[in-house]
Formats: sequence, C-alpha cells, structure tokens
Amino acid sequence: MRHVAVIGSGPAGYYTAEACQKAFGDAVRVDIIDRMPVPFGLIRSGVAPDHQSIKGVSRRYEATALSDNVRFVGHVSVGTDVTIPELLDLYDAVVLATGAPQDRPLGIPGADLPGVVGSAAFVGWYNGHPDHAALAPALTGPGAVVVGAGNVALDVARILAKTADEFAGSDIVGHALDALTGQASDAITILARRGPHQIAMTPKELGELAHLSRALPTVDPADLPPAAEDAVLDPGTRKAVAHLRAFADHPRAGDDARTLPIVFDFFAQPVAIEGDGRVERVIVERTRLDEQGRAVATGETYAIPAQLVVSCIGYQTPRVEGVPYDEKLGRFANDEGRIAPGLYAVGWARRGPTGTIGTNRPDGFLIADHIAADTADDSAKSGRPRLDALLASRGVDVVTFRDWQDIEKAEVANARDGAPREKFVAVDAMLGARK
Repeated sequence: MRHVAVIGSGPAGYYTAEACQKAFGDAVRVDIIDRMPVPFGLIRSGVAPDHQSIKGVSRRYEATALSDNVRFVGHVSVGTDVTIPELLDLYDAVVLATGAPQDRPLGIPGADLPGVVGSAAFVGWYNGHPDHAALAPALTGPGAVVVGAGNVALDVARILAKTADEFAGSDIVGHALDALTGQASDAITILARRGPHQIAMTPKELGELAHLSRALPTVDPADLPPAAEDAVLDPGTRKAVAHLRAFADHPRAGDDARTLPIVFDFFAQPVAIEGDGRVERVIVERTRLDEQGRAVATGETYAIPAQLVVSCIGYQTPRVEGVPYDEKLGRFANDEGRIAPGLYAVGWARRGPTGTIGTNRPDGFLIADHIAADTADDSAKSGRPRLDALLASRGVDVVTFRDWQDIEKAEVANARDGAPREKFVAVDAMLGARK
C-alpha cells in the first residue's frame, strides 16, 4: 500500500489522484488536503461564472473523490495545521498541487494606489472566494483599464461589460452581480505591450465580446499588420486575429446603438498610475517590436482616465516554508516535478501558470509515474490514520467530501432564479451548512 498526500484540490490535484488510482489500483490511499472547506480550486474560483460548461469538469473530479481510496480533507492549512515535514513523515509521497493563486506584481509607480487590483483578486471577488469577497472594486467612473493580452484580460473585460440579463445562468455571486450591474465605467481599455499577432487570446473568448448587448469592441486598424502576414500564425491565433480584424472594421461606439467601448490598445504598456489618494489615470507608453519580437519603449506617452486598473499579467505560486522556490518563474523549484525525496509538484505549481485545465491531466500521470519509480510497493508509512489523529489533537475542524455535498446542496437551494447556485463567500457560512 502506498500513501499519497496531495496539497490542493483543483484540477492538478484531482488528476493526480486519478492517475495514482490507475497506476496502483486498490493499493494506494490518496488524501487531498485543501485549506478551503470546498474543493475544485480554479474550477470554482477561477473559471468565469458565465462559462458553466467548463465548470462541468468538476463532475469528473467528484467521481474520483467519492471512490474508496481517495478522500477530501478540507479546511486544513498546510504550514499551520500540519507542516510539510510532518506530512513527509506520514506519507510515501507529498504532492504540491497548490496552483498559482497569487498575482504577479505590476511593478510600476502608483501600483499600490486604491483602485489597482490584480486579476486573481478581481476574479476571486466575482467568483465568491472568501479571501476576496470584501474587495469592493471601483466600478463607476471614466474608465477601467485592463492590463494584459490573454484570456484572463478578456474575462475581466467581459464581466465588466455585461448587463444583468447577460449573467442569466451564471453562478456569479450576488454581491458582485449587484455591484457590476448597478454601476458602470464609461470605457474599458485593454492594454497589450505587443501587437495583435502576439496575443495569448483564444478565438472563443474574443468572439464572445462581439455578442455583448451594450459593449462594442474596437481595434485601431493601424495596429493590425497586413492581412497576408496572418498566414504564418498557428490556426488558433489566426482565428483570434480574424476577430480583431472584424472589430477594426466595425463602426466606432459613437455610431452604434451600443454605448460601452472596449478598446484594444496595442503596442502600449503602463509605466505609472497616478491619482490623489486613489487611481485617476494610467500613464501609458507606446512600444514597438524589435527584430526578436520583443516590446521596446518608444518614449511616447499619454494618459488614460481611469478609476479602476485590473492587472492580468500572470500568476505565481505561493511559497511554502522549507520548499525550494524558483523566484524567476514564480513556482516551486523542481526537476520534472521532483522537488526532494518524497516531495513533488504538479500543475501550475510545477510548470508555472501555463496551459489549460486539461494540460494538468498528463501532468498528474507524470507525477504518478515518478511515485511508482521512487517508492516501494510495501510502505511502512501510516498515512491517513496518523494524519487524522494529529489533526484531532490540534482541534482542526476537518471538512469531508460528504460535508462539501451538504454545502453544495445549500448553495443550490439558495440560488437566485436561473442560477445554478449562490456560493457562500465566508468560511464560517460554509462550515455552518454541514448537516
């Protein structure tokens, strides 16, 4: 029997558990430990609330969670309730699947002004994550500036632009729905350091902007390279750029019934954020591409009025005491997932914040292969019983998967008309929903 502890209950964690089941059959016990009382990590608190089809993958994880040799150990904080050395003493393998839930710093003057938020915090706010439920972003004023050229930036812009009717069927939390539909910016600007050919946006997410009822995406035709140059792009990027070309051909917002412009500002990087006690404007510098395709500053600057800045420039994995960390890449230092004897990293904690949800599945199988190669069939470790005894001795209120099902039932029962659920946004409320 092998005993495996997985830290983090998001996609990487559950795919690792599934891979261990396939590798070892009944001869493995997997404990999935999470500091939150609710599972599924990024699926619950990172995927946009209006992308319910993507959230459906949690049903696959639920099947794994309800099997006899996998269990969810929620409301347990690694580093506080139990340490990594203690887990290594109890389990044959400890797998860090903590993701990358922290924002990379924007790192420009004024980035600490009220009104500047990272995308992890902003997305967590509208998804009801307890860490960010009290964010209260500034939503009314001259403009919202979204910094970044990836799908997270598109998610943020789309959520800011939607009307109340367009949130039908989503699981956006009530406090965010009320705030977003009760206030409005005059414009949304998406800043991208490089050009249309260098975006990390996918066609589906770009195409969604064209169907918003009150928002009109716009692109300056001068920012687009000659259409013939699109032929060198991969098919996905080529389709995405086709959307940008369609946005450039569309009449400007003033000539359209839609009143909220979503402006794609390419070859533009923020260099400072200014305001008297809070955000009032973003100072932007024009860029150009050098021979290697890197953005180079031109020295030309201008200001964009704004009351809100959302930085969507990437994420990093939180440090864990005693675990080697790669400062440059913002993830645990590892060799193809191996950190130290018995200690592994998987998913974004291993690779950094790259790839899709599905990318974590082969990652999980890689780690299961490592565990098979590095550990013996007959373990002397005790795993689950000693963890339970240790947590009980410390008075830790552990949440099981059955408890989570009670929480989920309460969220479904509390849903507004047409919504799949109304999430609890406080840990105490989650704990109180258990039967």
